[in-house]
Amino acid sequence: MCGRYANSASTAGLYGAFEIDEVIGDDLEPSWNVAPTDAVWAIMERKPRGEDADAAEVRQLRTVRWGLVPSWSKDKKGAARLINARSETVIEKPAFKRAAARRRCLLPADGYFEWQKTPDGKVPYFLHSADDGQLAFAGLYELWPDPSLADDDPARWFWSATVITRQATDTLGEIHDRCPVIVPPELRGPWLDCSTGELAVAAHLLEQMPEPVLEPRIVSSEVNSVRNNGPRLVEPAPPPAS
Repeated sequence: MCGRYANSASTAGLYGAFEIDEVIGDDLEPSWNVAPTDAVWAIMERKPRGEDADAAEVRQLRTVRWGLVPSWSKDKKGAARLINARSETVIEKPAFKRAAARRRCLLPADGYFEWQKTPDGKVPYFLHSADDGQLAFAGLYELWPDPSLADDDPARWFWSATVITRQATDTLGEIHDRCPVIVPPELRGPWLDCSTGELAVAAHLLEQMPEPVLEPRIVSSEVNSVRNNGPRLVEPAPPPAS
């Protein structure tokens, strides 16, 4: 699974890297310990805010909450359980399949954390690209209408997202059996294009996603606590003494 990640990019940096047209929501501080239910950046294609129905879609950078809340949910309590969606079943599960067809997104990240089980306990790793370039996790987003708020209340719609994961192989698989689906630059446009609204498009795109090639490094156990943050969390740390 992917249960913790880092995203230190500024709004301006993401704006250029992902060719953003519109930024919506709170400006987020860099975080080296993004945890479930945190506010995160998601990139999606939607009609511009305030435009009519005939307006062309633009690429938005929007603040959402990590942990999907399907539109039919009674409340938001299940969000922490839906931080990940398995690529093998995402087009079948009721919680995800509507979003897979119509609401695909990217979640920018520097890399993610995983814990390897050893006889002496769990060892934290930070998995990142060899050049420390920006990654884009394949994601889905949803809009949940809060029944306690009026229809015209701007806060009525709760935006949330999930990270799609896949079976991990090679070195990644030795650390943990799951890893995020990472969308390469050439597939980011097709992944965000939900104009057909067809599940078959999502399934085909997931089949095209290459296996991620990432480098793991052992990091400090400070990352174990969501209360800790800062660039030190992704810096190399010595292996634990056996």
